[in-house]
Amino acid sequence: MKVFYIPEVEIYLYELIELLYTKNYFSFPDQATNYVFKLRQYIESSISTVHKRTAPDYFAKYGKNMSYFIYKANPNTNWYIFFQQKANIYLIRYITNNHVSAHHF
Repeated sequence: MKVFYIPEVEIYLYELIELLYTKNYFSFPDQATNYVFKLRQYIESSISTVHKRTAPDYFAKYGKNMSYFIYKANPNTNWYIFFQQKANIYLIRYITNNHVSAHHF
């Protein structure tokens, strides 16, 4: 199994670290870095075994025939990971959370 991220998702995850710290979700940059690391770790270790759903039509602008799964980071935040799969290769095309996109589900 292999997991790849499109460049836009890589950039988003990198920028998420800074956003989490500057918006005071975490007191130290290392905490924000660890949070994003855990998100990536969950994606890469669980994508082949988690319950997958068909992506809602709204998210077709990020790719065709996508599926998604949910990572519950804490009691308040669910992350939605959108991907395409071919055999044992997964391409992560978009990541969002319930604070941003809950109304689309």
